[in-house]
Amino acid sequence: MGAVTDFPESSTASLEVSGLAYAYPDGHQALFGVDLTLGRGERVALLGPNGAGKTTLVLHLNGILTGGAGTVTVAGLPVGKRHMAEIRRKVGIVFQDPDDQLFMPTVREDVAFGPAAAGVKGPELEARVHKALAQVGMAEFADRPPHHLSFGQRRRVAVATVLVMEPEILVLDEPSSNLDPASRRELADILRSLDVTVLMVTHDLPYALELCPRSVILSEGVIAADGTTGDLLADEDLMRAHRLELPFGFDPKSVKVTSA
Repeated sequence: MGAVTDFPESSTASLEVSGLAYAYPDGHQALFGVDLTLGRGERVALLGPNGAGKTTLVLHLNGILTGGAGTVTVAGLPVGKRHMAEIRRKVGIVFQDPDDQLFMPTVREDVAFGPAAAGVKGPELEARVHKALAQVGMAEFADRPPHHLSFGQRRRVAVATVLVMEPEILVLDEPSSNLDPASRRELADILRSLDVTVLMVTHDLPYALELCPRSVILSEGVIAADGTTGDLLADEDLMRAHRLELPFGFDPKSVKVTSA
């Protein structure tokens, strides 16, 4: 399936990956030439079986991994040493386990940590922390210890710790994992409301369909398919070929998806 690039030609893409290949020091080749473009404001699901190279690709987006072939550009800036501080502000990654990102005594301090380390202080810092917490519906919990919150609430605070840096791209690693149905819905509502480009790495195919109009399948280090999420999930041969399985009885054609 051809790439989907329905974003305004006049706008700079949030992400452009061209010919990205990478081998680990032990010789394992994880990526074999990935080409991927995300338009500003798109929500895109990155799908694929375990070992497909999804994590390797994501770690190239903010320069954690470098040195392979090809290029990665974020909002017009090439990922490299010269722009690394700005790139890491522009690409925010929310890990699967929120406890990997929450380590301060209070929610407010956790969310303030990143911008404070970048030199933001005073009223500007307070305003950014309040805005980020309000965006995820957690403003009233600002003075609570993170470990007193539910798992779903901690995940929302983890999202706030990234939003407070005002990123260009929000990368979510398995955002629906371990969430109860109400928490899944609450997080979905939050993600729809954000004015930011979203790349969602997930095995939760119904969640991808619900939230992401477009999906990309990464398989054996290459982009195997790129298209409308509903079309990809309805292609039984494609799904089978790349070891992707929908929940029993789930019919993607029966789900009405809106881009808003």
